[in-house]
Amino acid sequence: MKNTGFIALLRGINVGGHHKVPMAELRQTMEKMGFAKVSTLLNSGNIIFEAKENEGSESEIEHRLEQTFGFEIPVMLRKFDEIQQMVQNNPFEQFETDDNTKYYVSFLKNEPENKIDLPFLSEDKSFRMIEIKDKTVFSILDFSKGSTVNGMDVLQSFFGKDVTTRNWNTIVKCSKK
Repeated sequence: MKNTGFIALLRGINVGGHHKVPMAELRQTMEKMGFAKVSTLLNSGNIIFEAKENEGSESEIEHRLEQTFGFEIPVMLRKFDEIQQMVQNNPFEQFETDDNTKYYVSFLKNEPENKIDLPFLSEDKSFRMIEIKDKTVFSILDFSKGSTVNGMDVLQSFFGKDVTTRNWNTIVKCSKK
């Protein structure tokens, strides 16, 4: 059986000096689980690896990471080709940007239960969700009107804590690994 490429996106590590996870130890842990070609991107918990199609569920990886690092680390798992397709279909292409505009991709553990009228615009008009597709939320944040915290609070109010978010530039980099 041929290996499939995956990306594991970890939530809440190496943020503000909390829940420290050294990338070298993270790679070793994934390799010990039997995954191949393990690499990490940035220090925020983006793991690219290969595995057999039926190996390495989110819960298995979460369990092993908790055993290794001593605290819960939520994992959102996606196939590598899904990420590449996402980048190729670039949902942000039609939007104009400036230095205050950032694009984000939020990965959900489960299909959202809430139905949200899109595009959604926050009360302060700093945060908008433009698309929700395949347990993924695409959003835009205008830093001239708000902060990342505001956007993440909005996301959690709709989807709970089983979500992790990456800047679009990080997703593009992951797709090229």
